[in-house]
Amino acid sequence: MCDTHSGEGKMKAGIMTIPLHEAVGKVLAHDITEIRKDEFKGRAFKRGQIVREEDICYLQRLGKEHLFILTLSDDEMHEDDAARLLASALMGRGVEIQGEPKEGKINIVAAKDGLLKVNKDLLLEFNMLGDAMCATMHNNTVVTKGRIVAGTRAIPLVLKKRIVEEAVSVARKGQGIIEVKEMRRPRAGVVITGNEVYHGRIKDAFAPVVEKKIRDFDGEVVGIYYAPDDEGFIEARLRELLSAGADLLITTGGMSVDPDDVTRFAVRRLGAVGMTYGSAVLPGAMFLIAYVPVAPSADKTSPLPQQGSSEFSDSCSAGLIPLLGIPACGMYHKTTVFDLILPRVLASEWIGRRELAELGHGGLCLDCGECTFPVCPFGT
Repeated sequence: MCDTHSGEGKMKAGIMTIPLHEAVGKVLAHDITEIRKDEFKGRAFKRGQIVREEDICYLQRLGKEHLFILTLSDDEMHEDDAARLLASALMGRGVEIQGEPKEGKINIVAAKDGLLKVNKDLLLEFNMLGDAMCATMHNNTVVTKGRIVAGTRAIPLVLKKRIVEEAVSVARKGQGIIEVKEMRRPRAGVVITGNEVYHGRIKDAFAPVVEKKIRDFDGEVVGIYYAPDDEGFIEARLRELLSAGADLLITTGGMSVDPDDVTRFAVRRLGAVGMTYGSAVLPGAMFLIAYVPVAPSADKTSPLPQQGSSEFSDSCSAGLIPLLGIPACGMYHKTTVFDLILPRVLASEWIGRRELAELGHGGLCLDCGECTFPVCPFGT
């Protein structure tokens, strides 16, 4: 038999505590969760549900002896209403809300395949306010449509509207803290440099590696050339790849300090702008990135996009093609700086000295026996 002992309701901070036996006919002001070990965890009673006589025993089995009834003042807000507002403010382009809030929590999911971008500075400011929080996946994670990328929650059952409004204001400073950017399918042109490969002294190991990485992004390789350590030869092959319709140029090798390593000098001969040599990543310290005019007549005097800007939204229409120079480590390591930068380039981000320097935190590959990238700390 269920207990029905009496007791008096208590009011605290707008929340009325009612003994269970007095709750029949009342409307629940919060969700009630049920947990059965190794079987189930979820909502047993929904906010807004009317408590029935037959619910009393069930609620007691869940350990409930009292229920909350809310009496909100004009300056207060329920957790679920707050969660909706917070999620809407946090969202930028390419994301959407998943379902309805539950217990003040709601998820944000990718609305399309792409690259997750998180404004970490604004996220910190948002989470410093208290009473509201947001947790996300790592910035620059490649995600698929429907993937949960963030979750936000109102921490107390009742929030002051002032706090919610402040959190919403912070989230909207950058037109949304969370965004998924579309990545284009690359048409890559590849020049593999080195006298030893060009003259057949050793077998090339770069081509299959690069081709696979391009295919992983549904791209195609429009051509692969082999070149000796000759600036003019390398330059000519790169120009041929541009003429063949490549919208991404990749060079391999020739990035060290050896006198025969001339790849970066050949890139300069193409009239490259924004050229940055060296990254804060291991493996991949001798990585190179530059932007090559589609044609010699392209305007080279235009100012370069600033770090963190979205001005480089269409590199090809801007008359610039990204060029990525992979050092020799790309042959021997499954994951390198190339894997960190390629998705960002395909999302039309401008990569310069600052972006490559920021990778230093988390930029040390641990050379695990079984590589699990991108589900690992490398690059995060």
